[in-house]
Amino acid sequence: MADNDTKPAPVVTTNAQQGRHRLANQILDLIRHAKFEIGHHLREQQLGDMLGVSRTPVRAALNLLAERGIVETRKNQGFFLKAQQGMLHRTEVEVPTTADQDLYARIVEDRLSGILGDSITQVEITRRYKVDRTLLQRTLTHLVNDGLLSRNSGRGWTFRPTLDSQVALRDSYDYRSTLEPAGLLLGSFQFDRSLLERSRLEHLYLEGHPDISSVDPRQLFETDAQFHEMIAAFSGNIFFLQAIQQQNRLRRLLEFGGYSNRRRVRDWCREHLDIIDAIFEGNRVRASELMIDHLGAARASARHYPKAPPRS
Repeated sequence: MADNDTKPAPVVTTNAQQGRHRLANQILDLIRHAKFEIGHHLREQQLGDMLGVSRTPVRAALNLLAERGIVETRKNQGFFLKAQQGMLHRTEVEVPTTADQDLYARIVEDRLSGILGDSITQVEITRRYKVDRTLLQRTLTHLVNDGLLSRNSGRGWTFRPTLDSQVALRDSYDYRSTLEPAGLLLGSFQFDRSLLERSRLEHLYLEGHPDISSVDPRQLFETDAQFHEMIAAFSGNIFFLQAIQQQNRLRRLLEFGGYSNRRRVRDWCREHLDIIDAIFEGNRVRASELMIDHLGAARASARHYPKAPPRS
């Protein structure tokens, strides 16, 4: 076969490649936080110790930053910062999606849009998405682990219950708007400063992300869900926490498919941050009012999907 007749093989993103890109972003965060000046020597061992990884992945991530013009390599010397602070704050390394993530997102979207019914089989999914068995098994395992699917005792899988009607969605927000603001006002409320600060940093990272569309929807959901469960746990009432955990389980599928409105993602990050700031300031009344506003805004922007049609 002639060279010009040969089709290039498709580019497949591996987990190692994703890890390299994520580590590059972590190094960027460290550089920004430390406010290093141009020419600063970025030592592999020091960065590895700070990030809890070996020198090899650090070197791979630094080479990626060198390709982007952020750092430069000097022979027999190592890596040195090249970009100014202004450029650093505008730079984020986009993490490529894997075939697993692409298939995961398509299955979730098709379920919420009513294309897929309550139950699915491996044959049906293979035929619809034209994927190999190994990729399919990995993706279905992810869906099970994330609580979106459950394996049937016989053949196939069943989607877990979700807020699949407008009435259920309305009732959920009414319930949460009654419960969550009240939890902030309980006499047993007591917050953990380290947990709250960690949540604040996670939200600041998302809010300032230059390309929020590249962030894995699972990360967005976990940040959102963990925030609400954390506040419920601070209430000191186990029943409040259990109620919010149950609500998060019900809205998991809906939220995974509902992060297409990335402007809303930045908005809820800011709303969460305002609530966190009010708690830090000791103003729980203000935090409760902000929670009411936040849940109202979330309800107004909630994406509604039709219930999946019954099988013929």
